[in-house]
Amino acid sequence: MSPPVSNRRPRATQRRHLERERRLRRLAVLVILLAIALVTVLLSAFGGSDRVVQAPPAASAARLLPSGPPRPEIVARLGNLHIQLPVSQSRVTAIGYQGCSEGALELSPLGRQANEGLLRRVVHSIVGGANGRPRWYQLPGGVGPGTSAIDVGALPDTDVYSPVDGTIVAIDDVVLNGRNYGSRIDIQPATVPSVVISVSHVRVDPSLAVGSPVTSGGSRLGAVVDFSRAEHQALAHYTNDSGNHVAIEVHTAATLSLN
Repeated sequence: MSPPVSNRRPRATQRRHLERERRLRRLAVLVILLAIALVTVLLSAFGGSDRVVQAPPAASAARLLPSGPPRPEIVARLGNLHIQLPVSQSRVTAIGYQGCSEGALELSPLGRQANEGLLRRVVHSIVGGANGRPRWYQLPGGVGPGTSAIDVGALPDTDVYSPVDGTIVAIDDVVLNGRNYGSRIDIQPATVPSVVISVSHVRVDPSLAVGSPVTSGGSRLGAVVDFSRAEHQALAHYTNDSGNHVAIEVHTAATLSLN
């Protein structure tokens, strides 16, 4: 006599039900991924990371007083070279990175990109990623790697300090259309003497000279120059002013000597 078969049909039905649920879950995941990709494409086409964001509050009268040196804070690295913030934290309006002049070396920013794309934000929210201070913005323009120049925003006349320990090897005027817009100060860092750090958009301190030793955050290089009449400054998209800033870039010593 054959065994009973009354429970075979319910088991087959249950298997089909489970398989249908698995297909529906896979379809739902696929739809979500397609939606994220579509939104990313639309933002890239009609928005982009260069959008204007809400500007910080207007500068108070206290910010017009002498600021003093910044607290030690590394903003970028290049191998063993650590670049310190050159302006007091209380005076920084925004920090941006962009391409620079030919031969400038790519830097590794610390902190979090504040205007990264939607897809990268989604990925970072799921798997984790860069976070914390300082917040920085990717800026358009320039040549070479997109992080080969640091723009540290600050109002004109804000004190500027050396971003590294080292020795001043050159001080050159910055002249555009026959007008002087401060100086470019070249510093050979003590830890990596094969490169030269250029700090510009600065009205140089008269006490400095070629051969002067400098210490990061301790040696005053000068003050921020008003560069707004010389060119449109990309950092202005993320500040409540004309985007004045200290510009920092790094070259190999041999490359810089040829420029």
